[in-house]
Amino acid sequence: MQPTPSATPTPTARKVALVSLRGDREFRKVRAHGQVIRTRYFQLRVTDYRPRHGEVWQPRAIIGIVVPKKTLKRAVDRNRARRRMQEALRTLPGLVPCRAILSPAALVLDAPFAELQAALAKALGSFDPKARPRPKPRSGGAPGPTPGPRAPGTP
Repeated sequence: MQPTPSATPTPTARKVALVSLRGDREFRKVRAHGQVIRTRYFQLRVTDYRPRHGEVWQPRAIIGIVVPKKTLKRAVDRNRARRRMQEALRTLPGLVPCRAILSPAALVLDAPFAELQAALAKALGSFDPKARPRPKPRSGGAPGPTPGPRAPGTP
């Protein structure tokens, strides 16, 4: 049975799958190399999509949602914030292939759903995979002493 021409997806209408980011190594890679986008509702740290070693190229949005206890104390609120962000991502029409960590703020619980979706779309739309993340600022103090030659007999 051959597919009808209307049933085959066109390249422009291609839908990107949403997958959850898993594993400590994946989170560390995104934290180390990600571009940070901040809004009043969330912080998004994004890197471009690259398949793992030996994995087939399947462009998809791999996003981990992290809600710390410092942001929302009650587990009920953390779970509700996580579910609201998952649904906003799931129903978003134009996801870009990426790896990301999404950290919602407390305002997510009271925000209108359409506003959350608009903020997510704007944040993901402003992501530039070719942009380099800014280097982390050094601590405010003066640089430490440089190690000099050791005295004989010291380890």
